[in-house]
Amino acid sequence: MSTPFDEDQHPQKKRRFAGIRASFLTGIVVIAPVGLTIWFIWGLMGWVDSVVLPLVPARFNPEQDIGINLRGVGVIIFLIFPILVGWIAKGLIGRSLISFAESLVVRMPVVRTIYSGVKQIAETVFAQSERSFEKACLIEYPRKGIWAIGFISTQAGGEVASKAGDGSDLMSIFVPTTPNPTSGFLLFFPREDIIELDMTIEEAAKLVISAGLVYPEHPEIVGKIKAA
Repeated sequence: MSTPFDEDQHPQKKRRFAGIRASFLTGIVVIAPVGLTIWFIWGLMGWVDSVVLPLVPARFNPEQDIGINLRGVGVIIFLIFPILVGWIAKGLIGRSLISFAESLVVRMPVVRTIYSGVKQIAETVFAQSERSFEKACLIEYPRKGIWAIGFISTQAGGEVASKAGDGSDLMSIFVPTTPNPTSGFLLFFPREDIIELDMTIEEAAKLVISAGLVYPEHPEIVGKIKAA
């Protein structure tokens, strides 16, 4: 007969239950990212198909030939169409057509405002791919002894370099905010005050978005950050 003061008689069962629970949680951690990623991609493909396929003539829709709704056909068409348009736009005829269409658009008071704004955004986001960040870096900001992740844009020039510099090279540094890295601050630092990191731009962005929870899987990089 056992009493409340007796020692636990079933330690092995508790250890077994704890092991099952740990395995279950580990499985959730492994499955959840994969499952959510597949679910997101599958849903995105379905949404693109629902938007693109109704615009495709029926005779070009493969569903009419095989009788099966193949998910992803709309995505393929969506990717091919901009490539064809871009290839045509690079030619002489394409540039002439675009210039003629834009000359018509600029004569429309409301339409030209919307078109110019959308065009500027599109050119900034998509067309200027060569103007990307060079490297991730560490800078002391907002004061000495406090470090922040930044992205090296380019070397400062023009009036900024001539009036703010003291003879040393000034670098344009974008310091993103957490958890939204699309907003932040444009700062100018002397090159010698910048510590370049070995991590990629994507790894640095993950570090910012996760608020410091997701570090790159490179011990030497983590050591460099902690040592700084």
